[in-house]
Amino acid sequence: MARPYDLQRAVDFRLLFARRQSAEVRPVPGGFLVRHDQYARSHEHNEIHIDGPVEPTELPAVADEAMAEFPHRRITVHDDRLGLACAPALTLAGYEHGVELVMTHTGPVAAVAGRGQVVEMDLGPDPYGPLWRALANQQRLWMPDADEETVRQMVGRRAARRNGAEDVRFLAVHDEDGEVASWADLYMEPADGIAQIEEVATAEHARRRGYADAVLSGALQRASEAGCALRFLVADGEDWPRHWYARRGFTTVGRAHVFSRFR
Repeated sequence: MARPYDLQRAVDFRLLFARRQSAEVRPVPGGFLVRHDQYARSHEHNEIHIDGPVEPTELPAVADEAMAEFPHRRITVHDDRLGLACAPALTLAGYEHGVELVMTHTGPVAAVAGRGQVVEMDLGPDPYGPLWRALANQQRLWMPDADEETVRQMVGRRAARRNGAEDVRFLAVHDEDGEVASWADLYMEPADGIAQIEEVATAEHARRRGYADAVLSGALQRASEAGCALRFLVADGEDWPRHWYARRGFTTVGRAHVFSRFR
């Protein structure tokens, strides 16, 4: 059962993770800007986080000033009410509005389900490491118009994520041919009893064969063994995986609002 303070703990974890994996943090009204020039094409590493009071009508100007050097604008508002209040001004300024669901795991942690053995992997060398290769292939399918430098940054940014939490692991399951079939990130702060599971994905050739179940349950089991009673993930508020997670014991406890635009 989700507890009333689980949402705030998850939000605090996300904010601290964003700061830790950043190369630079700058204050802005209502929050802070994170920046990482090595991954300039990763919006995750170059965006504004709003975690305090701000005048919604001023946010477009705040973003234009703070992100003047960037070809994009991205703002994540971590309070649901404030995010809704900011939506009119930002959409009028040309921003797209998305919703993220913060979902906590309230079901039992069972033995690893699904198919295959869950292992911990490093990215490996660009572009020859097996995990790197699988991630890059999937990224090209997600972003068919992206050039190779963008793909390289989208995959390589996981090196920065290593700094985001005390214990960061990249998990994977292989298919019968030894190729990486499914994967996920696991970020843990055992001293605080909290863990985030991120980017659960399956290669196109391996879908609907139980590999994602295996990697998700493997992440949950590792988090539980590390003493992380609060286990959460973030899901797109409009996409089908939120239903898949719900069937596997995750409950929505809150929402964040993401606003993005290319100038």
